[in-house]
Amino acid sequence: MNTDIRKLLEGVSNGSVSVDDALLKLKTKPFEDIGYAKVDMHRKLRQGAAEVIYGAGKTPEQITGIVETMLKNGQSTVLITRLSAEAAAEVAKTHPLDYHKDACCGIIGSIPAPDGIGKIVVATGGTSDIPVAEEAALTAAVLGSEVVRLYDVGVAGLHRTLAHLEEIMSASVIIAIAGMEGALASVLGGLADCPVIAVPTSVGYGASFHGLSALLAMLNSCASGVSVVNIDNGFGAGYLANMINHVTVQTGR
Repeated sequence: MNTDIRKLLEGVSNGSVSVDDALLKLKTKPFEDIGYAKVDMHRKLRQGAAEVIYGAGKTPEQITGIVETMLKNGQSTVLITRLSAEAAAEVAKTHPLDYHKDACCGIIGSIPAPDGIGKIVVATGGTSDIPVAEEAALTAAVLGSEVVRLYDVGVAGLHRTLAHLEEIMSASVIIAIAGMEGALASVLGGLADCPVIAVPTSVGYGASFHGLSALLAMLNSCASGVSVVNIDNGFGAGYLANMINHVTVQTGR
């Protein structure tokens, strides 16, 4: 069950939240129409994580308007992905923005304390994969997970991977990010006892076909427990990893 809804119902049960207050919370309009966007205000109640702004293709004015709507409706932390440096500079004129250039992500508000069941390991095959990895890591952190970064641990030097066995074996979820032939996901999938989310990146020479080779290799992984998201989709991987990292919290087991 969704953590926020559970807390709300527990509050009614123990008397810390009145029935009327709980009803008002649930009845609040599910979205706000601001003309160019319908901002989903019930996303966190439904799914456990508030709406995230995809910055690419939006003007700074549109992004600012969506941010203001979110903040007005009680969202304390806003994540903006695929945000250009130019758009970030404009948004920062009206809202305090922590901009992460490598990840092309902006954060308004503070990153919450981790409340997941364990740690998410974000591992990259090479340094060139870090921008996608940072998008994944920041997404998971903003949503409430503790993140461990293992960068440049690809299979071209397998000893680099094996030097981090303790972190790999103690993770609750692993995000394996690699371009070229994408072999890192299979290696980590064969070592760890937790789910591995593979992210192919558009890093590599001509025959990598902008990440298609890594995508197909990851889809054909012989390691059990490996799932795959789209090419360069660090956000999708970070979001899914956070959901897995909160499953026990949600079910109350």
